[in-house]
Amino acid sequence: MSHHSHNEVHTIGYGVFIFVWLGLVVLTGLTVVISGVHIPKVAVLVALLVAATKSSLVVNYFMHIKYEARLFKVVLLMGIVTVTIFIGLTFFDVLYR
Repeated sequence: MSHHSHNEVHTIGYGVFIFVWLGLVVLTGLTVVISGVHIPKVAVLVALLVAATKSSLVVNYFMHIKYEARLFKVVLLMGIVTVTIFIGLTFFDVLYR
């Protein structure tokens, strides 16, 4: 296990950014194709999985979270979990009206 200095600068080559961008384009195309499929439960599940994958690529590479300290990643994850809980509770309220 290697320890990274806080002053260490991480550089990502253009090739990685292009590869991630192409992945995002392919995943967007997959979302469009899935939206045309008339199997509602599967289409929604696949679309949510694709959206989660795309957002993780954007956060990790374009926002450079991949190279941040573990504490920052944990705080970010706690924020995402908190927002998810609140949105989930809102859906329960709508379901039982």
